[in-house]
Amino acid sequence: MGIFDKFRNQAKGSKGKDMSDAAERKANEKSGNKYESQVDEAQRRVEGQLGMDRDRPEQP
Repeated sequence: MGIFDKFRNQAKGSKGKDMSDAAERKANEKSGNKYESQVDEAQRRVEGQLGMDRDRPEQP
């Protein structure tokens, strides 16, 4: 099981969102916020692919 499989399994709960936010912060930190808009767009796309739409309420 790869890292993305683990992320996908945990993506449905708040832990997945926390992991996504942490990855975004780390990427922005490493790039000195130079690519902040691209990192944000990538985060939204990945979350969308995993069914983690932040606009929708969490599913039980």
